[in-house]
Amino acid sequence: MPRYFIEVSYKGTNYSGFQKQQNANSVQAELEKALEIFYRQKFELTGSSRTDAGVHALQNFFHFDSDTPIEDGSYNLNAILPGDIVCKQIFKVAEHAHCRFDAISREYHYYIYQRKDPFLQDRACYVPYPVDITLLQQAAGEIREHNDFTSFSKRNTQVNNFLCNIYISEWVQETDCLVYKVKANRFLRGMIKGLVGTMLLMGKQKINFDEFKAIIESKDCTKADFSMPPDGLFLQKVAFP
Repeated sequence: MPRYFIEVSYKGTNYSGFQKQQNANSVQAELEKALEIFYRQKFELTGSSRTDAGVHALQNFFHFDSDTPIEDGSYNLNAILPGDIVCKQIFKVAEHAHCRFDAISREYHYYIYQRKDPFLQDRACYVPYPVDITLLQQAAGEIREHNDFTSFSKRNTQVNNFLCNIYISEWVQETDCLVYKVKANRFLRGMIKGLVGTMLLMGKQKINFDEFKAIIESKDCTKADFSMPPDGLFLQKVAFP
């Protein structure tokens, strides 16, 4: 059966997450509703990356199958979708292409601002205390040296292992924001918020480098800090072969 990919972008503030769930609104539910209205048929969507409640995406993907030829109706879908969800394009792919399992990498950015700014609210995390960026860079560099991130995965997650290949892990200054950029083949549930929160402990000099490294090696998620809000987290890019 012919298969199609949908590329989307969204602000996640008003949603319980990317994936459809009971008793809560999601990006997937809104997109399925719009597709049914425009194409006059129901579609079962599969998502590429499951962003949590409040997390944003500049690029994410769904796929679906249809016996009926599908033209790119992104212009019409955007007239139906809420203002905080955008359908960028719909395109036909190989029948066995899978937007989740075929993805070779995902890149996330986490934004922090340190001077109060109403225009960054809901799109970055306000951290109103001094942070040593040199220490943050040291911590980010250490992350690249590891591939077992058990310490940064929330409990009760259904995965076979906690191994991730990290390709990019760095902090950069972009205008008024301090940004953590991380790219990997996969991410665990809560992993990025755990990494950022724990690195900030080092940046605030509440823990030292050896203690940070020990948290990674402990494989104990109770030692990491998962308290960072979702506001500053963006799924930046999903890459395919």
